[in-house]
Amino acid sequence: MIYERVYVKESVRENRDVYTLLFESGIRVIPGQFAMVWIPGADEFPMSFSYTSGLKGFTFKVVGKGTETFSKLREGDSFFIRGPYGKGYMEYGQRATFISGGTGISSLAPFIEISKFSSKRLIMGARSKENLYFIERLRDKVDELIVFTEDGSYGRKGLATDGLRYDHDVIYACGPERMIRKILDISVEKDIQIFASLERMMKCGIGICDSCTINGYRVCVDGPVFSRADLINMPDLGRYTRLPSGRRVRIGDSREMQ
Repeated sequence: MIYERVYVKESVRENRDVYTLLFESGIRVIPGQFAMVWIPGADEFPMSFSYTSGLKGFTFKVVGKGTETFSKLREGDSFFIRGPYGKGYMEYGQRATFISGGTGISSLAPFIEISKFSSKRLIMGARSKENLYFIERLRDKVDELIVFTEDGSYGRKGLATDGLRYDHDVIYACGPERMIRKILDISVEKDIQIFASLERMMKCGIGICDSCTINGYRVCVDGPVFSRADLINMPDLGRYTRLPSGRRVRIGDSREMQ
């Protein structure tokens, strides 16, 4: 495996728990792809690119030791990456709806910026105003921006899926699996194409360890972006996940996840 040492050019705190690290690299990245980030002495973990043109970047939520250490890097500090890996987003049709939940906007943002659709609608969802980011970055990149917060503290009160309409050719989604499952079921009913980026536990990033598998698909190499044709063959989507041990458990079962 070949690692590239890169240096932080800028560190941005997007909100209380979310950070962006920008760095220089000559690698060519397709929006939707990811890299394995290695911080010696801390951890190695997968990270979707949130910036793919000019400076590259990762935008992430602090969820453990690795990402906490990552968030503390500042200009001039270095870390290692390998990749990019996986399949990214592809353009389909002329009119596109993008829908994100939580940190899913990190993966979608660069694709929204560079895609050439004649019409773009972005629906963003978050728990509250404090969890939102990238609104100003993307406001002028879409024809319509709709924001939902579960507590009603910003935009409309409700879930991102409450804003779905079916007048576009394709839906691009990134967020919690239960959200993606709901959008998939709707897309099948309405006969609309969907591309969704999935997040599963990845250890190797190159299809060897099988830790990110879902119904025979390896998210790291077969995805992380999947079309409707593949998603409909994933009965576990939005229903079951796997623990670090590989044990299959129902999503949301707090007793099993402890």
